[in-house]
Amino acid sequence: MTSLSLPPGERRIKLACRDLWKIYGVPPREAAQIARTGDRAALQRERYGRKPLAAVAGASFDIHEAEIFVLMGLSGSGKSTLLRCLTRLIEPSGGSVTLDGENLLAADRRRMTELRRKAMGMVFQNFGLLPHLTVLDNVAFPLRVQGIDRPTREARARDMTGLVGLRGREDQFPAQLSGGQQQRVGIARSLAAEPEIWFLDEPFSALDPLIRRQMQDEFIRLQKMLRKTIVFVTHDVQEAFRLADRIAIMRDGAVVQIGTPAEIALVPANDYIAEFLRDVPLLRVIRAADVMRPATDGKPALPQFSTEDVLEDILPVLLGGAAAVGICDAAGTLVGEIAAADISGLFGTQRAMPA
Repeated sequence: MTSLSLPPGERRIKLACRDLWKIYGVPPREAAQIARTGDRAALQRERYGRKPLAAVAGASFDIHEAEIFVLMGLSGSGKSTLLRCLTRLIEPSGGSVTLDGENLLAADRRRMTELRRKAMGMVFQNFGLLPHLTVLDNVAFPLRVQGIDRPTREARARDMTGLVGLRGREDQFPAQLSGGQQQRVGIARSLAAEPEIWFLDEPFSALDPLIRRQMQDEFIRLQKMLRKTIVFVTHDVQEAFRLADRIAIMRDGAVVQIGTPAEIALVPANDYIAEFLRDVPLLRVIRAADVMRPATDGKPALPQFSTEDVLEDILPVLLGGAAAVGICDAAGTLVGEIAAADISGLFGTQRAMPA
């Protein structure tokens, strides 16, 4: 059972962000004052020949243990800046960030370095591999920085290399690898230190569409095995809806809606989000768990699907004549059912059901 399957009061919060701001264009003390007061009118007053810019404007949310929390928005919306504020690679102007109850904004430089080395894994669009090191040595590099002995770090690096599907390439150099393989090395390296929380900023956006899809599949496979707490930044709507447990959509530095893919797709908070999601194929993003009802006792055996299966996979069976399908959890236990009327009723209240 993941944290998201628990009632809200029982979910363990891994990272909490409260009223976080990052303001450019004014001195830090003045930016901190605007952040403390939330004075948005001050952002409209010119100083030194220009207006202040709120790259992050009062962001607040909780991220639960083992959750994939996606920050999504157009270029310039503030999502990458927000991620860097969470890790203090960029210093926020105000607000709070806590990891397992520890106030990160109160941590000194030495403590933040320790947390980044041991508790945080990071993957960026730029693979950042060291060209003079082999795959194995690149993956082991964070452990080398930690002072871990060579046999231990190489054994761990071999495990991670195998985990991402690069077994047999340990002695190759980055220049000998494809873009997708290089990104796998970056992922393996970020996992080598066994981070408690994993930050990924547009990790697949530089890849060709086919390789990108393959990397998304790989990412989903890894998450099912590792159950990491993940903050994932993307501007790609399809990617966000495919990977996320919950999504935070950003615009002009502000978080404008947070919810599961189904919640956002079916009930957009405003016209901006509705337009943003206009081309999202709902049958591909709404999962069985989002629409199932309790299973009825005494019914004959039903065709069975997983709670994670999307409606696109289930609908052909229902259109083929099945009265309903059974929905099972990860342990194979029947937890619900879906009939054709459940799907048509769902779309009938929101959008026309796709053909």
